[in-house]
Amino acid sequence: MIDFGRFYQQIATGPLSHWLETLPAQLGQWQREHQHGQFDKWQRCLNKFPNDTNNLVSLTNAMEIASEVPLAAGQIKKLEALLRVFSPWRKGPFKVHGIDINTEWRSDWKWERLRQHITPLNNRTVLDVGCGSGYHLWRMLGDGAKFTVGIDPSTLFLFQFEAIRQLANDDQRAHLLPLGIQQLPKLEAFDTVFSMGVLYHRKSPIDHLQQLKDQLRDGGELVLETLVIDGDENQVLVPMGRYGKMNNVWFLPSADALILWLTKLGFENVRCVDSCITSVDEQRKTDWMEYESLADFLDPADPSKTIEGHPAPKRAVIIANKPQVNE
Repeated sequence: MIDFGRFYQQIATGPLSHWLETLPAQLGQWQREHQHGQFDKWQRCLNKFPNDTNNLVSLTNAMEIASEVPLAAGQIKKLEALLRVFSPWRKGPFKVHGIDINTEWRSDWKWERLRQHITPLNNRTVLDVGCGSGYHLWRMLGDGAKFTVGIDPSTLFLFQFEAIRQLANDDQRAHLLPLGIQQLPKLEAFDTVFSMGVLYHRKSPIDHLQQLKDQLRDGGELVLETLVIDGDENQVLVPMGRYGKMNNVWFLPSADALILWLTKLGFENVRCVDSCITSVDEQRKTDWMEYESLADFLDPADPSKTIEGHPAPKRAVIIANKPQVNE
């Protein structure tokens, strides 16, 4: 059973301590009621992972785990078989004892696009909403963050994260909780909050943005990355049916519309720092994620459009600050 007790201990005396009023009951309910059908299989697999605290972990320019004494070929083969039990791997990549976990997304490319624009993470407490396997939690630590918390309701992502953490010397500076943003109280405690690839899945995007603001301390920074379309501040696409074969895409605003929404919610210093078309090199099928990917979602006769005829995926990074209240 995955143990959240050490996380409770770590937040008990800091600005997140009031989360303990609701969090243990929520996670207890999750453990009783919301476990995936593969849970027992994944737990048995996780128990087989080596727990070597002498591993060398590099987080600065990649997420890489090695060993002072290279593993034998048989050990590497066994480890790779264990890691493949947790397929499909969507967010990464990870390199573990020479094993390249070639994930669907080149999440490192996204990190390189945005890291130069955000407030340096040195000594900051960070929340990553919809964090997937937790890849960016490790990169945030590599850029100096003090403590990173990811939330994502997917049980598979939780096990992927726990597998990597166990190999990364059981590092307790990063944690993933199987929760959605709507389950968080108004914590007002994080220095930086990331929401990447989530907004377009929310039925009420304004409520989502307010929930993100509620997690920030005064003066804290929001880093929002999402699908956008071209257009002015009044341009928003509400796809009827599917978008890129996804049936849970609700709103695709323009970057200017997003800036307007955030400004109306009281954010300050709102700006778009990056926008780019998602390429089939950044999101693609691999032997670690063998299902359909971006190339299958685009019109084969016109890749500037999705297979449904909508504009092809374009992503923007918006940064904003919660106002600093002067007492």
